Amino acid sequence: MDNFKDLIAGETPVLVDFFATWCGPCKVMHPILEQVKHSLGESLRIVKVDIDKPGNRPLVETHRVASVPTLLLFAKGEVRWRHSGVVEARTLEKIINQTNA
Repeated sequence: MDNFKDLIAGETPVLVDFFATWCGPCKVMHPILEQVKHSLGESLRIVKVDIDKPGNRPLVETHRVASVPTLLLFAKGEVRWRHSGVVEARTLEKIINQTNA
């Protein structure tokens, strides 16, 4: 958990994808996130958190993740945006760019 706090506290925005391997919409989000990462490069860090791994339970509970996929965008340690469900790449890029401004 402390390592996660350090990760989200940096200058680079971090998009956290809470997902499950059995989740259909999560599988849809995977190529979208790849596209966003390719488009934004080093200006964004993407972290995937499998909600079913026991070591991730504290993160799931702390951030009140009730459904997957759930995306949280952190900037300097604070949640700047949150969404559950699939998001188009173009929309996601716009939100991230607004957070970076």
